Amino acid sequence: MHPPFRSAQAIGLFLILITTAAAYAQTSIKVFAPTAVSTEGKIRVPEDFRSEYVMLGAWSVTGDVDTEGEIGQHIVYAPRSAVEGYRKTGAFPDGTILVKELFNSQTEELTTGAATSPTTVAGYFIMVRDEQDRFPENPLWGDGWGWSFFTADNKTETITENYQDSCLGCHEPARASNLIYDYAYPVLRE
Repeated sequence: MHPPFRSAQAIGLFLILITTAAAYAQTSIKVFAPTAVSTEGKIRVPEDFRSEYVMLGAWSVTGDVDTEGEIGQHIVYAPRSAVEGYRKTGAFPDGTILVKELFNSQTEELTTGAATSPTTVAGYFIMVRDEQDRFPENPLWGDGWGWSFFTADNKTETITENYQDSCLGCHEPARASNLIYDYAYPVLRE
């Protein structure tokens, strides 16, 4: 027969292990849902983002070198829970999926004046908040995020090979706000 204190210690240790495992499993499942990230860290465009996510804001892109002179619009989405988390803490929670949908655009004269509207999808930028550095060997993950760009015709295979070469340069000026230009998203402010 075991002394009572060893049984109590064993039960306590068992409960700690079970609680920790359950919390980790819940976090992993909740944070990296199969709609955006595989267990290996492969990122894809979530199929339901237009109907299930909140529109954070939009950017108008004047024709420049990066767009080969074409005018574009970028519409940015995030899950409602990410918006709620941001409003509480001032930062996107671990696991937040940001979708920036890029559109080609057209400008026309309307009775209200010149107006630019989106036409066809040009591609998708996806970022996934990763505070735990889950995929340290994957060149699409780092600086607290997973990063990928997808062409309009392929939402499952990124053309990004390394986030440091392809993504970080544009986001570096926003380092103080976790590499996100959050000032442009009015929905984050109540």
